[in-house]
Amino acid sequence: MKKKSAVGAVCAAAVLAGCSGTVDTNTADVIVYGSTPAAITAAIAAKQGGASVIVVSPEKRIGGLTTGGLGQTDIGNKAAFGGLALQFYKDVAAYYLDDSHWKFQKRSEYSPDGQCMNSFGGGSMWTFEPHAALEILEAWEKKHGLDIRRGELLDRGPGGVAREKGAVVSFRTLSGAVYRGRVFVDATYEGDLMAAAGVTYHVGREANSVYGETLNGINRSSAIHHQFEKGVSAYVVPGDPKSGLLPFVEPDAAEPDGSGDGRVQAYCFRMCLTDHPANRIPFEKPEGYDPKNYELLFRNYEAQMKNHPEFAEQPGDWAGFPWINSKMPNCKTDTNNRLGFSTDFIGRNWKWAEGSYEEREAILKAHYDYQRGLMWALANEPRIPERFRREIARWGMCKDEFTDGLGGGWQRQLYVREARRMVGEYVMTEANCRRTASAPKPVAMAAYQMDSHHVRRYVDKDGFAHNEGDVEVGCPGPYPIGYGAIVPKRAECANLLVPVCVSASHIAFGSIRMEPVFFALGQAAGTAAAMAVAGGLAVQDVPYDGLRARLAAAGQVLELKNVEKKGE
Repeated sequence: MKKKSAVGAVCAAAVLAGCSGTVDTNTADVIVYGSTPAAITAAIAAKQGGASVIVVSPEKRIGGLTTGGLGQTDIGNKAAFGGLALQFYKDVAAYYLDDSHWKFQKRSEYSPDGQCMNSFGGGSMWTFEPHAALEILEAWEKKHGLDIRRGELLDRGPGGVAREKGAVVSFRTLSGAVYRGRVFVDATYEGDLMAAAGVTYHVGREANSVYGETLNGINRSSAIHHQFEKGVSAYVVPGDPKSGLLPFVEPDAAEPDGSGDGRVQAYCFRMCLTDHPANRIPFEKPEGYDPKNYELLFRNYEAQMKNHPEFAEQPGDWAGFPWINSKMPNCKTDTNNRLGFSTDFIGRNWKWAEGSYEEREAILKAHYDYQRGLMWALANEPRIPERFRREIARWGMCKDEFTDGLGGGWQRQLYVREARRMVGEYVMTEANCRRTASAPKPVAMAAYQMDSHHVRRYVDKDGFAHNEGDVEVGCPGPYPIGYGAIVPKRAECANLLVPVCVSASHIAFGSIRMEPVFFALGQAAGTAAAMAVAGGLAVQDVPYDGLRARLAAAGQVLELKNVEKKGE
């Protein structure tokens, strides 16, 4: 679904010069809206460029997913990152050199696993506890003198964003505060300011035909990962269509593979678990728990034991467990989705991007109740094989994490893997990820595979439960993200930068959407914002040679010359 505005071309210098009003505590050269790492780095870079900056944070806790449970840094080739992105991971390493930060295990006892294996003990560290990340970013806030207004939600109603002559001049928050600036940065996961400013964007999956791609759109045939075992019926009474579908299963769509839709890949909470008795909160049965919501989980285990009886007794073997437990310091984890029925609440997040705050709160609570019920079921329901129950029950939430969250060790930050995506001056696509096309005017690098979680759960023609939407296809190496991907089309808005909901197709965004990339894109956006202010320019007119020079001087990696380009 695309939204378009009909804003005409403007003389940017005149617009920006006219944006300044009476100087007050809510006025700055650059207004950054967001709580994410990109919001923090954009503010730092803009200040370093000589601009005055206010960060309007919709959340009271800054840092987004980096402080919200995503401690296992998904990224691939870490050489693609310098500047403030790399500095964060260097600060993580310095944090854990302090013995006082090891409370539940000794430093010598910890070694990361997964893709961050062997990344401990060097100049940077890519695994960390949520509260450690928060301490580091709050230290950045003090070091750089950032002015962060916490808990200020954008008024998304009529008049919430004021525009003049093709540019944003101010926006209002639900508290009634009005923030005025010359350049604005939308650094949210949802793109709320971008949308309210009238910029074109997309929600859902484009058809492959839109950008000449192969991995976009509806994807039944190649969605082979994180699937149900064979023979798991999707009906209330197994094999009986008349009994109706189990919860969270839909009839199959008539659309062919490769066609577009408005569905969005699944969200979850990136749980921080512990098996340390002194810090563990046992999994709790949520009020209103309904075992029918987990019937597919039970059936999947029953099929698993039938198909793979060797899974029943393999102490120390994680085969068959519906999670990825990546080791974090102090006997903790970053726990993510795995297998056919797991922490991803498939199909329950489609309205998040466009939803009102009340609707988002309801979706958040539904995910909270679903995931708490899931963990309790895994640890307690007798239909879960005993070996799995025994192991899962050893774990629990952490007493010392997310004390400002939903309670019981649960955070408020949902893993919003994808929401709105701008359609800007340049659209990143599968061709960029495959390095068969090169984005002009590079400002940062991406380095992860093309990755989408499942989008929907449906009943197939044989009556079995099936997940659809997962894509896991590697890229030949890190690739550049162009400046045009973080700026709107010139005719739509002259003074907005968008470093998170970047201009990208669904499948390209699946590669870009990693926290180190958002650190880097935020730095690029803040640097460009300061240049636009200093020169009285539209963001589209920021001279690239000067921007590139400033980013390079700040340590930003813009290319990796030793990466072989494919297909060129």
